[in-house]
Amino acid sequence: MTPPAATVTPAARPPAGQAREKILATAFRLFYAQGLRAAGIDTIIAESGVAKATFYKYFPAKDDLILAYLAKVDGVWSGQLHAAAEAAGPDPAAQLVGLFDALASACRRDGYRGCAFINAAAESASGTRIHERTVAHKDHIRAWIRGLAAQAGVPDPDQLARSLTLVLDGGLASGVLDADPAAATAARTTAAQLVSASLGRNP
Repeated sequence: MTPPAATVTPAARPPAGQAREKILATAFRLFYAQGLRAAGIDTIIAESGVAKATFYKYFPAKDDLILAYLAKVDGVWSGQLHAAAEAAGPDPAAQLVGLFDALASACRRDGYRGCAFINAAAESASGTRIHERTVAHKDHIRAWIRGLAAQAGVPDPDQLARSLTLVLDGGLASGVLDADPAAATAARTTAAQLVSASLGRNP
């Protein structure tokens, strides 16, 4: 996720079949770099190179575009977490720790600005569709981690899942606040300690 260009230059209009994806790709970059409210519709239209009527055909309101953006982020980040867990091997306990390798990759990325869902929650009021979408994402990640904890034989998988997601979110936030990739290493170490303690093992 890279920062937007300093100047806006009109792009050639994409074919109709590609217009939605072009809009979404532009929004993905601008929403993450600038924030949901700061990135305006006119800028997104100009940078995506679509007609205003085409934009509103696919996204009648800005919130519709924000929700599509969050769905795309969800797919990307969830995929990275699952891939990192699977790379740790078949042991669910190892996967609970291994998933934190996705955090290390995220914090090292150019233009990193933390968790897109935490950022979105900070810009949306409780009870709105956007806020509810952020909560649903966090619930989904916690449920997946709880499932791994249960497979690992943890006596209280709910508690471990809650603890690990708090560490994960803290690592995402610290990675941008401190601008220090070491936050991801510390988060992974903490996760390993929590998993070991939950299983009654020495870390």
